[in-house]
Amino acid sequence: MPSKIVRFTSGILVFLFSTVFALAQVADDDVISVDSTIVVMNAAVTDASGKAVTGLKQGLFRVFEDGVEQPIEIFTSEETPFAAVILLDTSGSMENRVTLARAAAIQFLDGLRGEDFAAIYNFDSKVEMVQDFSNSRAMRDQVFDLKSYGMTVLNDAVFTAAEVLAKRPEKRRAIILLSDGADTMSKRSAEKALNAALAADATVYTVDMSAINYNGKDRVQNQTVLKNFAEKTGGRFVATPGGLAMRDAFKQIVEELGGQYTIAYQPTNTKKDGKWRSIELRVARPKLSIRTRKGYKAAKAVK
Repeated sequence: MPSKIVRFTSGILVFLFSTVFALAQVADDDVISVDSTIVVMNAAVTDASGKAVTGLKQGLFRVFEDGVEQPIEIFTSEETPFAAVILLDTSGSMENRVTLARAAAIQFLDGLRGEDFAAIYNFDSKVEMVQDFSNSRAMRDQVFDLKSYGMTVLNDAVFTAAEVLAKRPEKRRAIILLSDGADTMSKRSAEKALNAALAADATVYTVDMSAINYNGKDRVQNQTVLKNFAEKTGGRFVATPGGLAMRDAFKQIVEELGGQYTIAYQPTNTKKDGKWRSIELRVARPKLSIRTRKGYKAAKAVK
């Protein structure tokens, strides 16, 4: 079995653990599940006004898996670099809104700190990298040449971003998904894309790029998809962006990624049954809200 090293720095602390996720390929589909050796959570804690709450101690936090309390093995709360993949929807349904999506991506890049890294991928009928990981706030010319075209492989794009982030050394990872939420051509389901993000310890932030005057059940359905990615991974759903609201939303996302709490535990349930494990993180302080991953899919024993 392969191994994986993740460094959690708090003073001088290096923690070695075996594979966090296993990747198996079945026909044309992919299944990613978490090997229950250790589970890592990046958690954002906010007060009633939505402002980030820092400085909380480990003793205030409790972790529950399927209702059973788990001992916390690792706890860090210092600011730390993050890696992010920005996914730009350039499919035909995004006509006249690719420019807005690009502007939203620029807002995110503008907030990067010196040690943060971001890559940019676009997706329509396929997923392609247009800018590799960099700590630069500038966009390559290729990003400005993107046009809307073709079908939409949203789920494949999230899956690809998760695969890329799983190889990064940063312990905090994010996917910034700029899309109208419609998927018309992916090989992978939304569930498999979500499991891939969870296995890569990636928080998904989704931005609804649908037209403001676009209503109806299709929009509600598409927003549900975007909200599900964000909610299950501990991210945030941002409604159709524009002006000051968009700038503030991305400023908050960057600040949040850099100042999260990282918590890890070794599950007491070691069964490899491929089942979903629900996670609940609690903090013993009133009027605080926590956003973190909602669970993971355990590895399944090979027969």
